[in-house]
This record gives sequence, C-alpha cells and structure tokens, in this order.
Amino acid sequence: MKVKKQKRHRRVVRFYSACFGFREPFKVLCDGTFIHHLLTNKITPAGQALSNILGGPTKLFTTRCIIAELKSLGASHSDSFHEACSLITARCDHEKRIPGVQCIEEVIGKDNSENFFVATQDSDLRNKFQELACVPVVYGLRNSLFLNRLSKAQRELANKNEEERLHVPELEIKLLEKMGKNKLAAEVTPDAGHTNDGLDDQVILQQSLTNRPSSRRSTGVVDKSRFKRKIAKGPNPLSCKKKNYGNPSSASNLECKDDANASRKRNRKRKRSRNSNKPGETDG
Repeated sequence: MKVKKQKRHRRVVRFYSACFGFREPFKVLCDGTFIHHLLTNKITPAGQALSNILGGPTKLFTTRCIIAELKSLGASHSDSFHEACSLITARCDHEKRIPGVQCIEEVIGKDNSENFFVATQDSDLRNKFQELACVPVVYGLRNSLFLNRLSKAQRELANKNEEERLHVPELEIKLLEKMGKNKLAAEVTPDAGHTNDGLDDQVILQQSLTNRPSSRRSTGVVDKSRFKRKIAKGPNPLSCKKKNYGNPSSASNLECKDDANASRKRNRKRKRSRNSNKPGETDG
C-alpha cells in the first residue's frame, strides 16, 4: 500500500473513531458481492487485508439472508457460500429470506448503533450509505481495497454535533436567568416563597442536565478515557534494604561450637595407671 493511500485511510478511520465512537476490533459487515470479489481476485486472507486498510484488528460479519442468497446462486458461487459460512453471523430478525441489500440496510438502520464498516461492491448501496454520516464503506477495485472518502454531508454533520456540544440549550439558559432574578429578589426582600421557587428551579435544572440526550452518548463517544494513566510509584522496598552478607548469630553459634569441639579434643588425654608392674620386677 502506498504511503499516501495509507494516510488517507487512517485519517478517515480517525474521524469515525473521534465522532462516532468506532473502536478496535473494527466490525466489518460483508455482503455477497464483496465476498465473491475477494475470492475472484485472490485477496486472502480477507481479515488481514481489511486490517491493513483500517489500521487495526477486524472482525468479519455477514447475515443469514446473504448466506441464503449465495446458496441460491448455485455452483458458480459455491466457494463464496462456504466462505460466507465461516464468517460471524450478525443478527437479522427475518423469518423469510430477503435480498441482501435490504437486509444490510435494516441491520445498519439510521444510526448504525453497532458501528459497522459496510463492505460491498454494489454502487447504489455505496451511494446510499454516503448520505449517512455514521456509515463508512469499504469496496474493492481489482486486487486492492479502498475506504470511501468523507462526503460533504458527513463533515457537516460532524461540525453540527460539535457545535451542539459547545452551546447551552435555550431551556437551560432561561432557567439560569430565572434563578439569577430570584436570587436578586431574595437579597432585596427575603421571602420563603422566593427561596422555594429558587430551589424548584435548581431541581428542574439538575433534572434537565441529567435527562438531556447528550450528542456524545447518541453517537457512542465516551466522555472519559477508558485507559488508566500511569502514576509514578516509589522504589521497591526490597531494593532499598541493606544487604546482609551473613547472619551474625549463626556465625557466632558456629564459632562457639568450634571452640567447644577444640576444647574437647584438647582435654582428651590418655590416662596411664602408675600402679602397673614393670617387666623386670617380681612380687616379694
């Protein structure tokens, strides 16, 4: 892959990760045309090829309707059928088989809650998903894979969501203004009724803040980082401990035992009896 192409793909993946909460391993929903294109152009293994495009590990998905559609095409698509059976089956609640394009549209929906990358060779389906900002599309061209460029609608929607996160809603602004007026009135003429109104407004404001549908939550972006920051720790207490080259108590015990053994050896003397008869003497 060329460096220029790789940078463009990484930029697109970074956009979806930041704006819509796409995370590794990336989930790729493949239709029958894409699976057949991979086999005819010998782009194998498919998971490795898609990982090189997206810059991270991937999981390949398909649906039961797509598998049934490939099976109905006969011997010409038998290899594609067996390859589709080896992929993970995404959930589609269709009792009867429907066309694969329609099945993919229903699985993706309007907001792509499962964060799927759609892999297809159908140009009409690709153009339709280009209008949806939250659906990235992968397609093949001969023996290479490509990730669709960002459309104007996708960039505009991302900017709109960013502006909504920065601005305060009108209801909260009105409540804040009302709370400020009540506070000024209470300072001039303290009254129990005004204080109760102020407390009620605070409760309403807190409820509106908690119940407000955040754009980050709707798009799947997490406010807090999932990764723990590394904190500097102290030195290992065992490394700070002074080295003990020998146990003094045991050494002293060994010395005492050696002294005792030496004294015992010294005290061992052969005792001779003085009353023993000499060889030249006889009893008188």
